Amino acid sequence: MKWQFEKADCQNLRTALRREWLETNGLGDYASSTIVHAHTRRYHGLLIAHLADPPGRYVLLSSCDETLLAEGHEFPLACHKYPGIFFPRGHEYLDRAEDLGWPAFHYRIGDARIRKEILLPHGRRQTLLRYTLEGVRHPLRLRLVPLLAFRHCHALTRANVDLQVKTFPAPHGFKIQPYNALPPFFFQVQGRFEFLPAPDWYYNVEYLVELERGFPGHEDLFQPGLLEADLLPETPLLVSASLEPSPFPLDTLWTEETKRRTAIGRAQSRSPLEHLQSEGERFFTHTPSGRPELIAGYPWFGSWGRDSLIALPGLAWCSGRTAEGDAILRRLAEAERNGLIPNCLSESPHQPHAYNSVDASLWFIWAVQQRHALIGDEKTIRQHFWPVIRKIVSAYLAGTDYGIHPDAEGLLVAGDSGTQLTWMDATVDGIPVTPRDGAAVEINALWYNALRFHDELAKRFGDRHLTLPEEAERLREAFHRRFWCEETGCLGDVVKNGRLDPAIRPNQIFAVSLPYPILDPARQPAVVETVRAHLLTPFGLRTLSPRHPAYVGHYGGSPQQRDAAYHQGTVWPWLLGAYGDALFRVTSDPLRAARHLLDTTAPLWERHLLGEAGLGSISEIFDGDPPHSPNGCIAQAWSVGELLRLLDRIRKTAPSLFVTRFRRRTGRT
Repeated sequence: MKWQFEKADCQNLRTALRREWLETNGLGDYASSTIVHAHTRRYHGLLIAHLADPPGRYVLLSSCDETLLAEGHEFPLACHKYPGIFFPRGHEYLDRAEDLGWPAFHYRIGDARIRKEILLPHGRRQTLLRYTLEGVRHPLRLRLVPLLAFRHCHALTRANVDLQVKTFPAPHGFKIQPYNALPPFFFQVQGRFEFLPAPDWYYNVEYLVELERGFPGHEDLFQPGLLEADLLPETPLLVSASLEPSPFPLDTLWTEETKRRTAIGRAQSRSPLEHLQSEGERFFTHTPSGRPELIAGYPWFGSWGRDSLIALPGLAWCSGRTAEGDAILRRLAEAERNGLIPNCLSESPHQPHAYNSVDASLWFIWAVQQRHALIGDEKTIRQHFWPVIRKIVSAYLAGTDYGIHPDAEGLLVAGDSGTQLTWMDATVDGIPVTPRDGAAVEINALWYNALRFHDELAKRFGDRHLTLPEEAERLREAFHRRFWCEETGCLGDVVKNGRLDPAIRPNQIFAVSLPYPILDPARQPAVVETVRAHLLTPFGLRTLSPRHPAYVGHYGGSPQQRDAAYHQGTVWPWLLGAYGDALFRVTSDPLRAARHLLDTTAPLWERHLLGEAGLGSISEIFDGDPPHSPNGCIAQAWSVGELLRLLDRIRKTAPSLFVTRFRRRTGRT
């Protein structure tokens, strides 16, 4: 499966600006823009580097504007948005944009055809650009203008006198260090070229999506100079942008990386399952100090404990990345404190992790449980993860930070009116949008599952004296007594001060979906049916029933408006994994359930995956109301991971149906 857009798609800026490509290198660096190379976000650029000092991601090279020089004429290939105008309009020469396993863009000017390709070599802080001239027999000239931002990815820059404009000769190019606090930048070319220092500013570049999101959306970019190079027919011109001098020849680096991608399937046509298995590689990265981490989402999220643990079974255990998954689990295990797994991992080794989560630790146990079911290898679990599971369970039973403890009935409670410790954690002006302090339904489902899996491992490892069957049963009895709502015929969301919030939310699905379901089997079908009727969409589960007065069907507007909608109806794809598990648990006809899941999610694979937002990936969220427009991060780890896990389960449950469905969808034979 590959994305591809023809000339008409590229000419239509209304839709072209909503289609974004992404390149990564396994170090946390990335490159991203729209298919016409007009940036719409502050997070777009050709080299966004994950630095150790200063810590964080920095947009270094924003863009590289190309102009073809032919017979005394200049033909710009770049495209920028300024207030009231697009200039230049290089997209008008764009014939096709496509995925070759890396982004490629085909321009046509008269008989001349130019193919531009963008590649980030794995494990190198470097962006490679390759230009190939076809259709003519004589050489042409290509002018390149690098535009530098050199600022944190969450910030914007303006023309300033502090920027050091001087460039210095470097092998095959030039070097510049705009600010002493940031690393030097090298721009190098394989082939004949001329460089003319010409420091200048491009003023007021406009980012449409930032303005839509209620943020500042204008920036000035710095031009260090102009570089012109010969573009020979059928002889690729390679350009490198990096933080240190690149080894030469550049075409060797290019060939090595494209071969690597072909070997892992990145350049092949595949079913959605195989595609997502390959796509999942981009979320596994390393910190600048070399520690493994899993990026929660591109372009702005860092490493989050909860997100990593929910995404891991799909991205690791279902995708042949056991070693990478184990490395993430071990790092999180090492960070355990008072029974808590970090909610957010610090970007700096000098700053502490954030532990403000009640469920990250419970998802840790679930991730190990999934590893046990899919991979086995009890020796690794006993050596590396069983001690941490024991610590988590002991700490939760005794009571730990943030008021996490079992109440008198055995329900796990956490937090207060000023904290947000579950995944529904949005706040507006410091006030929780969806207050869930007390006993939350999915937290208690996860806690029950954790207790039961803890006991299973204790028996397997000969530690029967550590089992807690009475605690699990006491919890189960209190759960049925407190969470079942006769009025709605399903589970409520939160119990606080003895009162149940009856709002219909997706969190109740975990009482059915987890390996050890806390809910009585007789009541499980009613929960699944309620979730299907109120919350299910082709792109995920709504976070609140549309019949609720607080429901918000569109995610948009100012940051406050978006936060107010984040968990009040907005659709989250990652919840489809739990919905699928729950459906298979209650069904008497697994084939019919598999068909329902494939039919329901067909628009996700046919419209979204290769046609909108982050091309080839799955967005963070969608609108609750049709047509369920995508929003949030363009590539979200737990969206990809849980949909991958769901497809893997469908494939194992109904292999013939799976093969037939996706052979027809992808045209494979």
